[in-house]
Amino acid sequence: MTRFSIFALLLAIGFSACAPAEPEQPNILFIFTDDHAQAAISAYGSTYHETPNIDRLAREGALFQNCMVTNSICAPSRATILTGTYNHINGQMTNGPVFDGSQVTMPKLLQAAGYTTAMIGKWHLRSAPTGFDHYQILIDQGPYYNPPIRTATDTTVITGYTTDILTDLALTWLDEGRDPAKPFMLFFQHKAPHRNWQPGPDHLTMFDDTTFALPPTFYDDYATRSDAAAQANMRVDENLNANDLKITPQGRLNDEQRALWDAAYGPKNEALRATGLKGDDLDEWKFNRYLKDYLRAVQSVDDNIGRVLDYLDETGLAENTIVVYASDQGWYLGEHGWYDKRWMYEPSLKTPFIVKWPGGVTPGQVNETLVSNVDFAPTFLEIAGAEVPAHMQGKSLVPVLKGGTDPSFRDAFYYHYYEYPASHCVQPHYGVRTDRYKLIYFYGLDQWELFDLQADPDELNNVHGQADFAEIQAGLEVRLAELREELQVPDDPRPWPPAPCNSDAEGWDGFDEAG
Repeated sequence: MTRFSIFALLLAIGFSACAPAEPEQPNILFIFTDDHAQAAISAYGSTYHETPNIDRLAREGALFQNCMVTNSICAPSRATILTGTYNHINGQMTNGPVFDGSQVTMPKLLQAAGYTTAMIGKWHLRSAPTGFDHYQILIDQGPYYNPPIRTATDTTVITGYTTDILTDLALTWLDEGRDPAKPFMLFFQHKAPHRNWQPGPDHLTMFDDTTFALPPTFYDDYATRSDAAAQANMRVDENLNANDLKITPQGRLNDEQRALWDAAYGPKNEALRATGLKGDDLDEWKFNRYLKDYLRAVQSVDDNIGRVLDYLDETGLAENTIVVYASDQGWYLGEHGWYDKRWMYEPSLKTPFIVKWPGGVTPGQVNETLVSNVDFAPTFLEIAGAEVPAHMQGKSLVPVLKGGTDPSFRDAFYYHYYEYPASHCVQPHYGVRTDRYKLIYFYGLDQWELFDLQADPDELNNVHGQADFAEIQAGLEVRLAELREELQVPDDPRPWPPAPCNSDAEGWDGFDEAG
């Protein structure tokens, strides 16, 4: 070796010693939305619109068809993801309580494993985030426009559309805020497409030339179900209010934003007033106004996911970054006549769940395994090489991610919804779901439902108590009792009032004669 070669080698070694070491553990980017239905993602077969950037994740990773939430409502779902436990364990059974940030959480354990951690976006747990080196969060739900952003030291209002702003903040942290010598875990959490579904300025007129047909179950009369379905106040035709439907002026817009909104919605509302729609025609109009605004909010999310994926590619971070896409629960796009969530029925029980893991997941995989958001925490911990605490009730999905669909991973899944009385008046219930059957107990009513999902995927025919299903029903009752014991579910986790709940019942019913 020449003297010059030796000098060059020593120089390279010196530079390499000064440069930050590349972390060996994979980075984890957790992209999380609020109330995103599988039916509003084209990779899941949406017939409404295209989501090219979420679809890109599915092509490059694994799409899970049967990812279920333990409790289909915002704060409880987030608490389950942080802790790897059900809500009777982590204390967040409803949206009301302040999350106990002192308990063991996955971000804290990732910090201990050498990760730098950040939380950017919708937190919705009332307490200050713990286990994060950095956070920039919306206050409570946060608005769609001009959001106040809270940090550990102050709160600043940022002008613009919230989905775009949160993406700007996430990209800034990735580019400038993280420690490049450490692997990172970024919780990147959107408000969209939560109610009241305000579109961004780039999508205010998207779908204007499209009319969507009502879902086949839109006028479901709940005839074979328990009393719970008929009692709920979440019907598109009856319960959406004037603010939801953009009949009334929207809040928090500055003059420039309001001018764009007036140009987009003013002529359409005047045309509606002139037509004087009533009955089924008005129902169809409400459904289309609601669905289009929801999809417009989703399109902004998809656009911004594309920005982040492009950044990962351009910087080389994509090679060692696991990207996960999920939502806090599913959502109703008019199925059974509903919007909102809460139920153990399929559209709200299931959440989107897509994982891109370079070198770890076979691209383009569609996975049918029964998995859950309670599994996220142990999964991220195993990926990071950290020990999974024994008290966590989920299971690591690493074997499933690497091996594909595994029917033996979970034979039955337990669900529990508590929040009553509250918005939408959905009765508290719990139940068990297998690959084919679902048994639900509405314990405030002492009523049961049983569905054969293979024969009745829309869950229209309650077969509980029918002789042909007696053996299956008995088996499900046993499995439900076993799961409640295994998960340490208290017998009476929360009292409920005998009186019916009437909140959120008054919807917009068209322009009256006075205009």
